[in-house]
Amino acid sequence: MTKAHPVAVTAPRRIVDGRERVTLNTTYVRALESAGLVPLAVPTMLAADRAAAALTGVRGLVLTGGEDVAPDRYGAAPHPRLGDVDPVRDAAELALIESARARRLPILAICRGIQILNVALGGTLYQDLDSERPGPVPHSDETSQHAVRVAAGSLLERTLGMRAATVNSRHHQAIRDLAPGLKAVAWADDGLIEGAELVDANAPWMVAVQWHPEDLTERALFDGFARAIA
Repeated sequence: MTKAHPVAVTAPRRIVDGRERVTLNTTYVRALESAGLVPLAVPTMLAADRAAAALTGVRGLVLTGGEDVAPDRYGAAPHPRLGDVDPVRDAAELALIESARARRLPILAICRGIQILNVALGGTLYQDLDSERPGPVPHSDETSQHAVRVAAGSLLERTLGMRAATVNSRHHQAIRDLAPGLKAVAWADDGLIEGAELVDANAPWMVAVQWHPEDLTERALFDGFARAIA
């Protein structure tokens, strides 16, 4: 039997039935399990100086979707249309990213994940696309999908096995200034960055996407993540 490797998956806090709970969408669990991995939920309310300990014994890190990243993390004032933020989550995930990179663990970053990863490495964000970067693609429409093109020869292309895709991207924030250590490898038709990876080709596997692959029947990203871990 093939060994199933454990991976850390960030799990935010939410108010459910009037009580604060740590939650993780089951679609992440099913997608990772279908790729032969064992997802372990890491509460994002952990103190930053303890978050790194959550990576002990795991083989990779998944950064999940959720609320906006606090703009003071990249030196910006709050925009009037900034959504909910969780500074404790920001601090915990920044610590997780730093520790995962130090341990050379593969990282899969999804939706908010690509945003906090970009901030962690020195980039900035659009706080509200509709007002700061209006365009023809309905990025915040949860009922629609849109096309993305993928850079030839990129790790993302090798992982997906395609140069074009239709994705369920739903977000009102996105990468503005790309972090120095990252390169853009996927774009929407309006030019917005939808995928990124490390510039250093010799660095550990890292793929960041703005869409939600866990909600799609296609599971190539999770299979690629699993191969990087094996």
